[in-house]
Amino acid sequence: MQVLADQIMERASTLPEGAPIAAKSLLHLGTRAAVDQALSRLVRRGRLMRAGRGLYMRPLESRFGSRTPSVEKVVRAVSEQRGEVVASNGAAAANALGLTTQVPIRMVYLTNGRSRTFSVGKQTVEFQHAPAWQLLLADRPAGEAVRALSWLGPDKAGTALETLKRKLGPSAFGELVSVGPRLPTWLARSVSQAAHV
Repeated sequence: MQVLADQIMERASTLPEGAPIAAKSLLHLGTRAAVDQALSRLVRRGRLMRAGRGLYMRPLESRFGSRTPSVEKVVRAVSEQRGEVVASNGAAAANALGLTTQVPIRMVYLTNGRSRTFSVGKQTVEFQHAPAWQLLLADRPAGEAVRALSWLGPDKAGTALETLKRKLGPSAFGELVSVGPRLPTWLARSVSQAAHV
């Protein structure tokens, strides 16, 4: 069993910071039961951290001891590994764009995959399934604007769009306008009105 644990750690050491290790990606090393048991032992010894069902990661070693990889890197790696679109939630997007001073307490991301939670060290990260329109332009400032406007709602969208028009600049605001037909009616109307003011 120790040989399997060493093989798993050898594989883990080749991965970049925050990259998840899926139990299913290790099945070439042994049976699922043997792999699961080896992973559990590595977690108990502190050599790996369990992030979620069948998902592990290696703690980062520094001169001050081991630490958890950054949440952003883990979320990006999980997104790439699972082939999902993942984006910040509306409250975080609104805060990043300066539309609110409220700072989200929970780590919530929107995804086109299933809703679930996982741990990154002592932090709990939540993935919430979201409709496709909320994930438009996921990695772009215009996509953050879509999620922020969705979170703010119809009553505050008009005022927020005036601010966004100045803040985003013509090219990013143009991207927002270009996805208007794919947005819910209330938001599409607000974006269209802001574009023609």
